[in-house]
Amino acid sequence: MFVRVKSTPNSPRKSVQIVESVRKGDKVSQKIVRYVGIAMDDYELEQLKQLAESIKIKMEAGNRGMLFSPEEMAKKSITARAAKKEITEEDYKVNVKDLKEEDRVVSGIHDVYGELFDELGYAKVIQNPARNVSSVKILKDIVLARIASPKSKRGSVSMLEEDFGITLNLDYVYRMMDKLDDEAIERLNEISYENTQKLYEEKIDVVFFDCTTLYFEAFEEDEMRDRGYSKDMKFNELQVLFALMVTKDGLPIGYQAFNGATYEGHTLIPAIQTLKEKYKLDKVVFVADSGMMNTHNIEEMEGNGIEYIVGTRLKNLPKALKENVIDQSRYVEIRKGYKIAKFDYKGRSLIVSYSAKRARKDAKDRERAIEKIRKKVAKQKSPKDYLSNYGYKKYLKMEGETTIALDEDKIAADQRWDGLLGVSTNAPHLSSEEVLEKYRELWQVEEAFRINKHDLKMRPVFHWKPSRVRAHIAIAFLAFSLVKYLEYRVKLQYKKLSPEIIRQTLIRVQTSILFDKTKRIRYALPSKMSRDARKIYGLMNLSKTCTPYILEKL
Repeated sequence: MFVRVKSTPNSPRKSVQIVESVRKGDKVSQKIVRYVGIAMDDYELEQLKQLAESIKIKMEAGNRGMLFSPEEMAKKSITARAAKKEITEEDYKVNVKDLKEEDRVVSGIHDVYGELFDELGYAKVIQNPARNVSSVKILKDIVLARIASPKSKRGSVSMLEEDFGITLNLDYVYRMMDKLDDEAIERLNEISYENTQKLYEEKIDVVFFDCTTLYFEAFEEDEMRDRGYSKDMKFNELQVLFALMVTKDGLPIGYQAFNGATYEGHTLIPAIQTLKEKYKLDKVVFVADSGMMNTHNIEEMEGNGIEYIVGTRLKNLPKALKENVIDQSRYVEIRKGYKIAKFDYKGRSLIVSYSAKRARKDAKDRERAIEKIRKKVAKQKSPKDYLSNYGYKKYLKMEGETTIALDEDKIAADQRWDGLLGVSTNAPHLSSEEVLEKYRELWQVEEAFRINKHDLKMRPVFHWKPSRVRAHIAIAFLAFSLVKYLEYRVKLQYKKLSPEIIRQTLIRVQTSILFDKTKRIRYALPSKMSRDARKIYGLMNLSKTCTPYILEKL
């Protein structure tokens, strides 16, 4: 087992991993046993390498458990400061040769996100928290483990013990998950909405909505897991549909999970009805992508007086209207390279923008895709395999019975749509520019899905019981909520830091435990904190000493 540093081409990023050699027959390959983190400069790389070496030593030594958890470290540091009279100057005089490092505790994640978990009231997610103290603590630890290093529940239990000094029984983790029932999930949504609402001086007036799919490592359908259209391109896997609502800053408003075969357009109305029943959302504009809006949804929303902004598939419009949309003379230039036009469509406003930058990107994407198809067709024995209307294959046509060629007429027709983006709305109080600006903010939902899917590893899902599936999604959503609240707080009170940078910053806040074999004294040696770490601790009103201190005298 050894520490490996992998570089990223054309980037300062360097990944620190713990790997071991695995022999398969005559071949030896490296298997990653622990991903430690990403360093952006030499100082960060050195810190991560030290952490990796510490973790490697513990892994090689076996599961003996840590001396102290972060919570115990905090208590002992307070006790040590209170017992100054029992500690003499002589105790601080050490012979370096007598010292050995016993443990290294990663404390930043639990210090900061743990404080935020308590402050925002997530202990109340589990019913009767005063009677279920153990379950609340397990929930907290599992959520923080997901933020620190997303793994399966079994992997999280191992990681908590190895890196954080927290020992959990896996059976107790599953029992805790069984307490995350429908009522607990409803409380989770309510707590998140209330926390988000407190951050806004006025009522929330814009809600961004979208869906994604989460696939499973399983084979049998049930009330939650089913086969449907997969946004992960895992069409042969079971999945659930995950619907998420956030503010323009990406803060959570709520979520719902649906059966995997559910059409995403059928999720919007139930989600809106749930919000309107629970919260006072009288004048709210819902922003969604084109997949969310079908005729039924539009009629339902308009019938209930709900305002919306939704992406529009311009090529599906009536022929006469399409001719008007691609007529550049109808557009008003807002700034160089950016134009807007407004049309009436079925009593609603259709607002279309033209961006020269977007047009160049559309053209480049099409050229790149067509070049790939041209190369594949040249190698394909049966050209008919490419005669479909899927994606860029629609630009191909048959010449005779055996020859396939590019259809230049179709390519020219498609070029007329380069740079165009359309949205529909029934919100009369918003200007065309305001509508387009709010639609552009829909990327916050996409960013939320990226955090959930990649940073927090909400997928794939390994549980098979429907109740455990719901509990897994609830844990991931709770972790996402903490991540976004801290990111927002840091941005308001300090500067913009991504969730990943915040995570890496807090993981580097560590404490080494040194033992003097001669004096029988145990010392705590806090790591040097970066400026970002000090600022994050400060805005959470947390104190963290960087001065070595005596933990205990044996």
